[in-house]
Amino acid sequence: MMKGSINPATGEELPAHPETSEAEIQRILERADKAFREWRRTPCAIRSERFKKAGAVLRARRIEFGDLMAREMGKPVTQARAEIDKCALTCDYYADHGARFLESEVVPTDARKSFIAYEPLGVVLAVMPWNFPFWQVFRAAIPALMAGNAMVLKHASNVFGCALAIESVFREADFPHDLFRSLLIGSRQVAALIADSRVKGVTLTGSTEAGRSVAEAAGRAIKKTVLELGGSDPYVVLEDADLEQAVETCVNSRLINTGQSCIAAKRFIVVESVRRKFEEAFVEKMRQRHYGDPLKESTTLGPLARFDLRDSLHEQVERTVQEGAKLALGGKVASDRGAYYPATILTNVTPEMTAFREETFGPVAAVVGVPDEKRAIELANDSPFGLGATVFTRDLERGERIATRELEAGCCFVNDSVRSDPRLPFGGIKESGYGRELGMLGIREFVNIKTVYVR
Repeated sequence: MMKGSINPATGEELPAHPETSEAEIQRILERADKAFREWRRTPCAIRSERFKKAGAVLRARRIEFGDLMAREMGKPVTQARAEIDKCALTCDYYADHGARFLESEVVPTDARKSFIAYEPLGVVLAVMPWNFPFWQVFRAAIPALMAGNAMVLKHASNVFGCALAIESVFREADFPHDLFRSLLIGSRQVAALIADSRVKGVTLTGSTEAGRSVAEAAGRAIKKTVLELGGSDPYVVLEDADLEQAVETCVNSRLINTGQSCIAAKRFIVVESVRRKFEEAFVEKMRQRHYGDPLKESTTLGPLARFDLRDSLHEQVERTVQEGAKLALGGKVASDRGAYYPATILTNVTPEMTAFREETFGPVAAVVGVPDEKRAIELANDSPFGLGATVFTRDLERGERIATRELEAGCCFVNDSVRSDPRLPFGGIKESGYGRELGMLGIREFVNIKTVYVR
């Protein structure tokens, strides 16, 4: 069967890709397992060389890959190229530091020698979404492969072209031919893959519901999982915040990738003494962001990735207004033929409203007024999600205390937008998932942390 997708900027059908047959799935798994058994014995120095080359391939093809993302899921090309650059940077980072992260650690005991070794597990299944179609794959694949594992990718069906392009990067960088393979399949086939004895672990980035399904299947098979799920990140603006800097950061975070990011700012919790000034500046800044053709370098706001996603987002906005919120900006479905939605701000939002309780995956901001820091922290944590959070204050000790001790999230920032960085672990708590990607901890997720004791 052929599987195609729709260009969300134009509504036009893109070239279709043949789905991977069951027989081919079995061949790919067998070859990936064989490639792993050879790769695991490859010295880290050689693995590092391959990743350096992968970084060079990504940089050489950044224009091509950026255009591909713009066509398949609507990402503005300047942001898409920056995504490729980040993938390349992460290749370099693990090429430089991966071997050190995997070194055995001596632990003094009664033994002649005792230490902790980090050994790869085998084939890791990656189930990935469409919103950062290169970064989220490389974020998982680079540490897993550097640790000595193999990977098979089940990508979102609207970015199958990106899935094949990523596979081509590893081949061009002289990785073993079957060490990283893309499976062009649907979600219904994931459970069978997890149950397969050749698959040793699974990493998923996606919705909380998808995470539940994968965790259930992995639990039955007793296999390791890393889940990076949804988010409704609170951005807390305290009375002593630098409002100009806070507004600029909030706008950029809310609209990155047209608002389609798990770690985008979504709930803006503002102390009442500065709320009116914040809202006025916030509306003015958001009003300046106009959507347009994602293939144009001047575009900063593209279409949503699919038409049904745009319609679902609009329905959330309408429900929130019906519940008593005020529509301060936007909120109307675009008349263009693409899946566009304008930058939108909802004010007078309260905790029982839709835009506060649910994740809004698009350029929609919910502003909530609070009397003080105590109530701001309570509302920031009043969410089933716990991926990222930010607090704005001129008092850096206060900000550090709130970020460290008060906010319930895996990534807490002070006076800056939440984002991933290859040098730091990334992941969430509560219904935002568990496990960590990136940094030293990320490379140790899919390894056997082995105790070796020599008497």
